[in-house]
Amino acid sequence: MVFSSTVFLLLFLPLTAAVYFLCPRRARNTVLLLASLVFYGWGEPKYILIMLFSTVFDYTNARLIGHFRTTGREKAAKAVLIVDIVGNLGILGFFKYTDFAIDNINSLLSAGIPALGLSLPIGISFYTFQTMSYTIDVYRGIVKPQRNILNVGAYVTLFPQLIAGPIVQYKTVEHELMFRRESVFEASRGMQRFVVGLAKKVLIANQVGALWEEIAAMSAPSAATAWLGAIAFTFQIYFDFSGYSDMAIGLGHLFGFHFLENFEHPYESRTVTEFWRRWHISLSTWFREYVYIPLGGNRHGKARQILNLAIVWFLTGLWHGASWNFVLWGMYYALLLILEKLFLLRWLDKAPRFVGHLYTILCFIMGLGAVRHHRFQPAGTVPLRHVHRHVCRRDGTVPAAVQRRAAGAGRRRLHHRPPAAVEPCGGAAVRRRRRDAAHRGRGGTAAAVHRLSGGRQLQSVFVFPLLMTVMQGRSFAYESTR
Repeated sequence: MVFSSTVFLLLFLPLTAAVYFLCPRRARNTVLLLASLVFYGWGEPKYILIMLFSTVFDYTNARLIGHFRTTGREKAAKAVLIVDIVGNLGILGFFKYTDFAIDNINSLLSAGIPALGLSLPIGISFYTFQTMSYTIDVYRGIVKPQRNILNVGAYVTLFPQLIAGPIVQYKTVEHELMFRRESVFEASRGMQRFVVGLAKKVLIANQVGALWEEIAAMSAPSAATAWLGAIAFTFQIYFDFSGYSDMAIGLGHLFGFHFLENFEHPYESRTVTEFWRRWHISLSTWFREYVYIPLGGNRHGKARQILNLAIVWFLTGLWHGASWNFVLWGMYYALLLILEKLFLLRWLDKAPRFVGHLYTILCFIMGLGAVRHHRFQPAGTVPLRHVHRHVCRRDGTVPAAVQRRAAGAGRRRLHHRPPAAVEPCGGAAVRRRRRDAAHRGRGGTAAAVHRLSGGRQLQSVFVFPLLMTVMQGRSFAYESTR
């Protein structure tokens, strides 16, 4: 269920709000918990138990940490914290990175380990970070362990921010979980914010996204069209993400919560450093407070700060998706931030404002390209060296390695496409490829690539490499919501 669906707007939200405001105040967290479970189960019923387990796991660990700290047993409290962090990251890692690890082991060692084919539970990256922040803050003494498990459950599962953020830290809503006061003014303010977010999503993001879809479908767009596509995708991803955040914040106001802002006009930034203070603020804040500062931040010299930045952005990229492309994207921003800390910030401060704006937006566009295709190779194409080495094998079959490369994304796409979809290199298949090649003006090798790639074009990206890769990279906007 998504916020812009008619089921949510016309059925779920009115019913939830009616029951919520009609029931006694002491039961409202329970209503929110049950409504959030229905909201989540609408799309992922089989994974509700995982979220409930995470809730009980962190509730129990926070109570144990509070007990041990009260009795002066600091080592026991730290041991429980370690168990909590390992447990949470273990669950996230199992579902999100197991198949990624298997793919890499198979590629490096030719181990032939079968992939598990796990589907990623919706929102697990968000609620895992939320539950971890709660337990860590209890250990730090910033918040007290919550005694009522229903309150913890309402916090973890709270449907306005469950699917796509923002990442709400417990300390920012601790008081409101138990003592919030709803009002007509707050509800009206929340609905106004919700409508603004809905308009961003439906009227801008979806429409600009349709323009981008048209341009992305072109086989050889001109330079101007490629730029238009890149700009359209840049606007789509912002209005999509910020629209969902606005809707989440508005729904929070409706139910008496005040979530922190998640976007602060990031495209007005003059540096990449400033950009990441304005874009997905809740994620940047989480990594700063729970990774960067504990590693030492900038307190131990420039070399240590550079290392800390590299670690944080490696993990940030990995959090966004189980792919080396996302890791590359994270290291790309680590490099930019390190260069700014070393000398670029001084240059940009002296430069005219438009130079900083242009630099920042171009860095963002190029970063989106790196997310999808770190080799600047469009999805679904096969390098020529693989075609020459493997396609025309004497037994007329296509090896699994070529099939995976042809599918673009490897295991994930091949899982939905039977091997029979890739034809052998003989007989009618050869004649069909030759006809295709003659029709398209390509040689036989290019036709083989075209057929292996499932109909996608083998594009020349030497002139506009970054623009073309951005246009192929739409999965970023949706992969990072899990």
